[in-house]
Amino acid sequence: MAGVSSKEIKNRIRSMESTKQITKAMEMVAASKLRKAQSQVQRSRPYFEILYSTINEIVASNSDFSSEYLVQRPVKKRCYVVIAGDRGLAGGYNSNVFKMVMNQITPEDVVVPVGKKALDFFRTKGYTCLTLNYAEAEKVSVGDCFSLAKNLCKQYMAGAYDELTVAYTDFVSVLSQVPNQRRLLPLVPEQTLPGVGSDILYEPDCQAVFGAIVPEYLGGVLYGALCESRASEQAARRGAMDSATQNAEEMIADLSLQYNRARQAAITQEITEIVAGSEQ
Repeated sequence: MAGVSSKEIKNRIRSMESTKQITKAMEMVAASKLRKAQSQVQRSRPYFEILYSTINEIVASNSDFSSEYLVQRPVKKRCYVVIAGDRGLAGGYNSNVFKMVMNQITPEDVVVPVGKKALDFFRTKGYTCLTLNYAEAEKVSVGDCFSLAKNLCKQYMAGAYDELTVAYTDFVSVLSQVPNQRRLLPLVPEQTLPGVGSDILYEPDCQAVFGAIVPEYLGGVLYGALCESRASEQAARRGAMDSATQNAEEMIADLSLQYNRARQAAITQEITEIVAGSEQ
């Protein structure tokens, strides 16, 4: 900072201190929201696991069972449910999931954006959005997820698209969040062991039960993906704000050192001028 006055350095220090206070406050808010999001993740997993095992039992115990949800069609058009955040300042949380989707999506595909960042991104890219009702991911409820799942199933059965995929971010830990995607339709359940569920009776029949449970299953998956993404976003924001706070502290330390050097240089210059003036 050659040629920079001590006053300018002092102003920069004040600016960095203000920035540090903001990033520290955002880190604390993210940490508070993260605890709530982690609790939601833990509560949402059992519901999905029960539905998933039920679907496997129905398919495994009925060899003559058939459903449109299980038919593998030639894929001409895909639908992507992309879950992102409403705000930035979360490291690579939003960009990572967008990069993953953009590696596979085609211009013919359609998108259901969840979150303001997802809506803005795919609007800018010119993709067709099936709905704009989920522009705020923070306000999407479990009821919204089940309503969306029923609507998506209805459009799938009508042939609006041939494959449905949800793209979100898996919450692995506070330090690790991994972008992930899961194909929802057509279903490819894992076959259970022979004989599992063979004594179960479904009323009125297994096909009717399967048709009713698939939208519920998809709703549970979407809500689970939403909870995973929310926890990942807060963890990513907490990490990003922690790094920003540390960087601000380092910059303040460097600026303080430069400020002290500038003051010492100014004092030395004044002493030198006083001594030189007294000798004349």
